[in-house]
Amino acid sequence: QVQLVESGGGLVQAGGSLRLSCTASGRPGTTYAMGWFRQGQGLEREFVAHIGWNGGNTLYGDSVKGRFTISRENGKNTVYLQMNSLKPEDTAVYYCAAIEYGPSTNLHRPNVYDYWGQGTQVTVSS
Repeated sequence: QVQLVESGGGLVQAGGSLRLSCTASGRPGTTYAMGWFRQGQGLEREFVAHIGWNGGNTLYGDSVKGRFTISRENGKNTVYLQMNSLKPEDTAVYYCAAIEYGPSTNLHRPNVYDYWGQGTQVTVSS
């Protein structure tokens, strides 16, 4: 079983920055493609970003392009989400997810991901 643990959420003013981290622990020697999603209160889970197992194939949701950056440590299952120019509409619970068995297409869809973290709250005040 793969476990994901997120950290780095908190309260920030609009225009500020936060950096989220996520570490996946699972099968030794396995590197997972990973992604970030978010879910605002009363809203559906929204795709934020994805990064391939080797650090390539980075993808972003339209609402965060140019403001958020996903990265990972080489060869490790630790990924980061650097969030800049934050807006009140970025307020949500942010979830880290990993793919072990799923396809390499439709990476913006939550059902492609096999494992999920418990989430970390990000609140952006106006």
